Amino acid sequence: MKEKNLTIPIIIVSIAIPLAVAFLILGPATKLNPGFNTGSLPLFHAILNSTTAILLLASLYFIKNKRIQAHKWANLTAVVLSAVFLISYVIYHSTNPSVKFGDLNHDGVLSADEKIQAGSKRYVYYIILSSHIILSGIIIPFVLFTLQRAFLGKFDKHKRLARITWPLWFYVAVTGVIVYVMISPYYQA
Repeated sequence: MKEKNLTIPIIIVSIAIPLAVAFLILGPATKLNPGFNTGSLPLFHAILNSTTAILLLASLYFIKNKRIQAHKWANLTAVVLSAVFLISYVIYHSTNPSVKFGDLNHDGVLSADEKIQAGSKRYVYYIILSSHIILSGIIIPFVLFTLQRAFLGKFDKHKRLARITWPLWFYVAVTGVIVYVMISPYYQA
């Protein structure tokens, strides 16, 4: 398999996924009914992100200790968990209204009192959330091209790109958990 054979599909996937997610979440006002309760999915997402972060730490440990197979399996598992996360995230956001940070009465509107009560934590939350969302879209081609280079045996190129990919991906996984912890008090019970 030649590198150029997958470059175009990786670029297409890297553009299509963020656009599709944005459309599904921001697009139609009608929420879908999957036939099951999706209320526990945010916790599931935090568990997936936590596990992905742990796998990425393990992957780094494995490669530094020349345990190539363990490194490979840790990364492949992290990719699978990230794909499961993406599917589950889209299901959750296409079936539930957005939760606003500070919305204590769950009416979807932040009153002046709720804004005061949330205080400066709201700004910290939105900074972390914004960086998480932006980087979660940016990380897709980095992960795919890093994997492609490994599978093609281009380990020098793989290593160079992985030095960028790993910290970005790790940041996205960890901030996903932080976002959940910060917003979880505002989910409706």
